[in-house]
Amino acid sequence: MMQLLPQSLFSRMVLILLGGLILVQSISVVFHFRERDRLLFRSISMESAQRISDTLRLLNSLAPADRHKFVATLNSPTLRISLDAPRSSLPRQNLDSANQAASFGMLLRDLLGEYPPITVTVSEMEWPERQHEVNSPHLASSIHPQKITAFAVETRLLDGSTVSFDALPTGPAFPMPPRPLFNLLILLAAVIVLSLLAVRLATRPLNTLASAAEKLGNDINSPPLLETGPTEVRRAAHAFNTMQSRLANYIQERTRILAAMSHDLKTPITRLRLRAELLEDDDLRAKFTKDLEEMESLVAATLDFMRGVDNPETVQPVDIMALLESLQADAAEIGHEVRLQGIVAQPYPCKPTALKRCLSNLIDNAIKYGKSATVIVNDGDKQLQIHILDHGQGIPEAELERVFEPFYRLENSRSRDTGGTGLGLGIARNIAQMHGGELVLKNQAGGGLEVILALPKSFPRGSMATKIGAASNIQAKKAKM
Repeated sequence: MMQLLPQSLFSRMVLILLGGLILVQSISVVFHFRERDRLLFRSISMESAQRISDTLRLLNSLAPADRHKFVATLNSPTLRISLDAPRSSLPRQNLDSANQAASFGMLLRDLLGEYPPITVTVSEMEWPERQHEVNSPHLASSIHPQKITAFAVETRLLDGSTVSFDALPTGPAFPMPPRPLFNLLILLAAVIVLSLLAVRLATRPLNTLASAAEKLGNDINSPPLLETGPTEVRRAAHAFNTMQSRLANYIQERTRILAAMSHDLKTPITRLRLRAELLEDDDLRAKFTKDLEEMESLVAATLDFMRGVDNPETVQPVDIMALLESLQADAAEIGHEVRLQGIVAQPYPCKPTALKRCLSNLIDNAIKYGKSATVIVNDGDKQLQIHILDHGQGIPEAELERVFEPFYRLENSRSRDTGGTGLGLGIARNIAQMHGGELVLKNQAGGGLEVILALPKSFPRGSMATKIGAASNIQAKKAKM
């Protein structure tokens, strides 16, 4: 059942509102036309009831011997009168006929006042005169070739004699008027349009908030939300902006702490290097030097990882093919093979140093674990894709996402030579997301790993300083208020 429901909040609200509106309008129309039919029935039956009441008064005023003469005169195509001929049994009636008979009987009693009991039925009966045109929306629909629906009235005169009437209701026809239906359609269309507009206005802030949350996952420094609209929307936007500002401040503070630690560590590391050079034992000196190099590498990698989240570098157009060729040349100098395929027609707007670091990490991984790297460039209309393939053993499917976690390594040894620091792929993904793109790993069918770097053709607008400043200004204004 839930699978049949629309997935979006907008569609569900529209379905509920329009479904409820159509249901209510349908019930309203049914009640309206039932009441209309009742009033029309009373109107078109009034003439027959008036004729019967007048006839009864006239027959009561005549002598019994003269009544047959006047009855023959009063008989008409719409009224048949019978004297001293009571019906042997009353015909069976359905619910609608019984209701019509009761309503017609009430009309007669209102016209006659205190009078002997009156029996009224509505049924099909043979009617010899067919020349009369019936104009009753209730009774004309049931006319048959030999039978017609009419009122059968039976009562007694004041002297106790029985008289019966077969009356065919007459009056003007009342077909369904087109104007009320047209007006109803206009009203329904107007309400539907207003409902759609109201639902759109109600759900738009949620869509905006969802989009901002998605952008926040890729760029902590995305522009803050506008705090406008209803009170609830303003509160939600303000809470979101506050959260974003605090996260940005937290990341900046953490980066500053690590940068300070790195700066402070340089002095003791340098002193240790100098003291290691004074060691006479060559093996011990080599071990000290290697440990110090690992310390420097770890500190530098950690800082690069943090800068990938918050990089103040200026966006510039870069020749991607020239950048890749420079990385190819660097690899060739140390005896590694990197093959390039494809071409990029126009310069790509990016942060050059950051993107170079991203591509360098990916190519170095391909060379390290796959002996060589093949770089394929696909320059699309909306996206620039760079595929980096190697011929190594690949990565287990369960580990394809975990390798992006900081300091997570597939190689279980603690050696930096074989396992690295565990930050290279994390740095590369941070840089990709900083450019509004994504980094995906997948194993090739024939063996080896394929890394797909997908970048949008336009760099996300807004510098870090501008975005952080805007968020800070909003918080300052709120604090003053």
